[in-house]
Amino acid sequence: MTTDIAQVRAGVGDRTTPRPQTRGGRRFARALRPGAGRQHHAGPLAYVLLGFAALVSLFPLYWTMVAASTDNTRVSQTPPPFLPGPNLLTNLGTAWRDAAMGQAMVNSLIVAGVIALSTVFFATLAGFAFAKLRFRGRNILLMMVIGTMLVPPQLGVVPLFMMMADLGWGQRLPSVIFPTLVSAVGVFFMRQYLKEALPDELIEAGRLDGAHSLRIFWSIVLPIARPPMAVLFMITFVHAWNDFFWPFIALDMTNPTVPVALTQLSAGYVRDQSVIMAGALLGTLPLLAMFIVFGRQIVGGIMQGAVKG
Repeated sequence: MTTDIAQVRAGVGDRTTPRPQTRGGRRFARALRPGAGRQHHAGPLAYVLLGFAALVSLFPLYWTMVAASTDNTRVSQTPPPFLPGPNLLTNLGTAWRDAAMGQAMVNSLIVAGVIALSTVFFATLAGFAFAKLRFRGRNILLMMVIGTMLVPPQLGVVPLFMMMADLGWGQRLPSVIFPTLVSAVGVFFMRQYLKEALPDELIEAGRLDGAHSLRIFWSIVLPIARPPMAVLFMITFVHAWNDFFWPFIALDMTNPTVPVALTQLSAGYVRDQSVIMAGALLGTLPLLAMFIVFGRQIVGGIMQGAVKG
């Protein structure tokens, strides 16, 4: 009897004795195996596909630089040139002078910067209200905001032009800025993000501390919404910089944005394609510089938001 008890105790105390595991325990054990948390490395096929996608994406920019560095005769030949020529600086200077690109870039920077900042602020504020605040008519107002996305902007050109003229903003930058201070796409985008990423417990904690809605928005919502705000700013800035339709109607050639100024390069009877490409390259350089400077922060913010979500 004493021997049996000793054997039982030895079996209980022996940590090497196998024990039955549940399904969750087996999954946890597999997760703790050596190499379970190691990063997966891409294979050769993935690098080939990524390299092909990069070449396809960069080819239009490379072709623009090639066309801007040659003359009009060489660009029109068949086959076209695929190597840069010696006339890049000359064509850039001609495009800068003929299209008044200095003033156009300043105007585009003002227009795109103000529109992007206002869109991010108002879209985040409205997205927070639609996502977390309870008020009468919330769903109806949200449907109205989404419904404006279905209306073509061309339908409102005539009344919008008359409104800007009545306000005395004809041929001035405010006529381009104020109609686009906020977008329905931005409101819906921020509403969807805040609905999932903003816990209700944080808002309740702020209410218990005596904070009002604007204080909660400033201290709680804005830090959480930083990743999508960066993405929305980038998208809105690029869209406002490249917008041609409404600025071409609202402004004239004495006070243009970059897309409107580029029309000056093709106004003659004989179009110099190399100078036109040089102007397009000048209009693209600020966007490339902005992405090079802030691209890492924007991508890092997206990844941080994805991990937190």
